[in-house]
Amino acid sequence: MTNYKLLTPGPLTTTDTVKQEMSIDRCTWDDEYKQITQKIRSQLLDLAHVSKEDYTVVLMQGSGTFSVESVMQTAIAENDKALIITNGAYGKRIVQMAEYIGKNYEEYSVAYNEYPEEYVIREKLEKDPSITHIIMVHCETTTGILNPLEMVSELAKTYDKTLIIDAMSSFGGIEINVEELEIDYLISSANKCIQGVPGFGFVIAKLTHLQTCKGHAHSLSLDLYDQWQVMEVDGKWRYTSPTHVVAAFSQAIDELLVEGGIVARHERYRKNNQLVRERLEKVGIYPYITSDKQSPIIATYLFPNEQFSFETFYEHVKAKGFVLYPGKLTDIDTFRIGNIGEIYEEDIQELCDIIAEYMGVLVK
Repeated sequence: MTNYKLLTPGPLTTTDTVKQEMSIDRCTWDDEYKQITQKIRSQLLDLAHVSKEDYTVVLMQGSGTFSVESVMQTAIAENDKALIITNGAYGKRIVQMAEYIGKNYEEYSVAYNEYPEEYVIREKLEKDPSITHIIMVHCETTTGILNPLEMVSELAKTYDKTLIIDAMSSFGGIEINVEELEIDYLISSANKCIQGVPGFGFVIAKLTHLQTCKGHAHSLSLDLYDQWQVMEVDGKWRYTSPTHVVAAFSQAIDELLVEGGIVARHERYRKNNQLVRERLEKVGIYPYITSDKQSPIIATYLFPNEQFSFETFYEHVKAKGFVLYPGKLTDIDTFRIGNIGEIYEEDIQELCDIIAEYMGVLVK
């Protein structure tokens, strides 16, 4: 099988050394393995810029969606009400979760290429004092838009609301000072900017809030409180954990630190993103999101013309060694190119040469 380079928002291209960690079988009860779990938890707190007295990390089996739903299950009590801010499919998924598990909520939905308005959020919070939580996706990989985290954080502080941030596609690739922003729950996944592989997510939680959540969850496997209680003892997961994935993630964190931490990785991603945008504009392919709202994680591009076939284009690029991502918009024809993973400038230049060749334009 061809070892493709994935220009996707995760799973993504990983290093050989991360892959090698998965060649060793480990026992979930073994102290050495439990120490790997505790190492990961400690390192994630450092990356989030939080004190270990005020915050904790809980690892949760499954994809990132499982971790988001575990927070929805656990952090929101029966009498609470969440304001869910949406401008993409992943915000909409949180609304869907709230519906399924019977949580009280109000949705504030804006266009997929626009930011939520501060004055609208203020009005909603002042009009409805029963709102207790604010929930937002930081980087919406539906489009690649990077939502205004600082603004929403300030509103949560001002109105004394619990703040839940889905940072699935941003944590590890964009600096987030969780303690300074007073985020109560930040959620991400192993197979995103830290460049591990799929299999678990993690929640960075403020202890004073998590400690009050016993009994909130109506799901056994997604009870974040119980998962935390067991994991706190010695690093043991409640149920069978993805041992190979955990070991790979531990290696991936170490490699992030060697690269220069989140600041250095962000700069690499940013340059990848900027280079793709510049090169594709020269061949008549333009981004959906304006540069001031664009994240360095993934970008959405408009079809260049009515004759453009994504399926044909995708197969052409894949045959050359790169895998792209289809668009997720329903009203506009688009495709997406991710900028994260073990991808460097030379990879981006090669990709853009392939696309220019496909478009019949010889330009660099």
